[in-house]
Amino acid sequence: MGNDNLPPPTGEKVSGRTWVAVLASLLGAFMAVLDIAITNSSLRDILGALSATQEEGSWISSAYLVAEIVVIPLAGFLALVFSTRRYLIVNVVLFLLFSTLCGMAWSLESMIAFRAAQGFTGGVMIPMAMTLVTRKLPLNKRPIGLALFGMTATLAPTLGPTVGGWLTELYGWPSIFYLNWVPGVLLILGVGYGLDKEPMNLKLLRDVDWLGIACMAIGLGSLTAMLEEGNAKDWFQSPFIIAAAVLAVAGLYGWAWRGLTRSNTFIDLHILGRPSFLIAAAIAFVTGMGLYGSAFILPLYLGQIAQYTPMQIGLVIMWMGLPQLFIMPFAAKLSTQLDNRVMMSAGLALFALSCFMNTHMSADTAGPELIAAQVVRALGQPLIMITLTNFAINGIPPRLLPSASGMFNMMRNLGGSVGIALLATLLTNREHLHSARLGEAVSLYEPATQARLEALAQNFAAKGADAAAAQDMALKALDGIVRRESFVMAYNDAFLVLGIALVSCIAAVWLSKKVLGGTASGEAAH
Repeated sequence: MGNDNLPPPTGEKVSGRTWVAVLASLLGAFMAVLDIAITNSSLRDILGALSATQEEGSWISSAYLVAEIVVIPLAGFLALVFSTRRYLIVNVVLFLLFSTLCGMAWSLESMIAFRAAQGFTGGVMIPMAMTLVTRKLPLNKRPIGLALFGMTATLAPTLGPTVGGWLTELYGWPSIFYLNWVPGVLLILGVGYGLDKEPMNLKLLRDVDWLGIACMAIGLGSLTAMLEEGNAKDWFQSPFIIAAAVLAVAGLYGWAWRGLTRSNTFIDLHILGRPSFLIAAAIAFVTGMGLYGSAFILPLYLGQIAQYTPMQIGLVIMWMGLPQLFIMPFAAKLSTQLDNRVMMSAGLALFALSCFMNTHMSADTAGPELIAAQVVRALGQPLIMITLTNFAINGIPPRLLPSASGMFNMMRNLGGSVGIALLATLLTNREHLHSARLGEAVSLYEPATQARLEALAQNFAAKGADAAAAQDMALKALDGIVRRESFVMAYNDAFLVLGIALVSCIAAVWLSKKVLGGTASGEAAH
């Protein structure tokens, strides 16, 4: 199988070609993660152009995520079949083709189909980047590669809404898809130059467990679809959600059964029996919830409560991303000298603190008041992602690295899906609860309420409304204030839940053995 099954090199020197290949693959991972969130701030414009409703439009994001989560565990096996170089280049070419078709979509159905195809080809780049870092770089250079990989995982979701909002406002929504051509062409050139040509191993396709692959695709696809659409369809009141839940349970059970009882599987599920990997995968799941969840609710809050434009939202979110560029190099160096459990605990504590800082928002809270929390989040996220990848590959033999990479990245993205679904449901339920409680407190018999209504009615009357219309408008305005306040309280609750989930991971970190970056897979490498 060429050099795909060899352990990572042990020397100090890394050739220029190797660095070009690794950096190109990291650029691809960045592009693939960026495309998850890049449509979020442009969704209104896309839906307007395609004559679709908000509920229908959620599938524009869901289709990409479902396809991406399904392909991530398969990527390592398919790279063995077709060779890493050929598999990456073909997928990037297809990714660029489908990205262009997304920009040219003529209906909602065509957009969803092209987004699914884009996710299926783009998802490959995430685990392949991690595999190249762990396979091609020697142990002393691996912390640099893992730091850059961590940056793709944390920086891309935060920059997605910023880049998407900026491009949409300046050049229109199709430009967010055409943008992929720049990193895509660089990726093709870099991988083509940096990786050796290797023969294909097509006989693996004959022997692989196709039923296991089908179970995995059905299980993960159904689970992601259920999570993405659950809140919009009122969960188990919907036949679609019930069907998706049944398929998810059946598919995942089938995948686990086949994967644990057969030897010729496409991904080795026995890797979950390694305590350090299992802990890393669980924390990846929760940090995925925090990473994608915070990137989901903050733009939502700024658009709904602060009435920000996509460009203004992007400028606020940017503060979650930019400081990471300066912190990553120091965090990478520190990870080789300090117990990674300390670093990860500090990162989780900072990320949780930033969420707790957002639990005291009012209707007047806007961009400037949120920047401090964004910076604290930016300080914590790199510490988590660098060390978490070290824990995931700690002691993993070279032959299991593709399985570890696929499972680890799948867990993070699946955590993001679960996080967004839970937070969307939480926002709806808590808004109803707070609205009911505030409604009880704002009684029409209360003197304070009567005084506020009178003031509002006078204000509308001064603008030309007759007495009856002014009273009606005053009641509607008061109802709007109650709804707005209940939404703000629901957003505060959402950040509180995220903070508690992240703090709970700190105890799990200390169940792992001590890990230092650069020696994380030392025993496996030699």
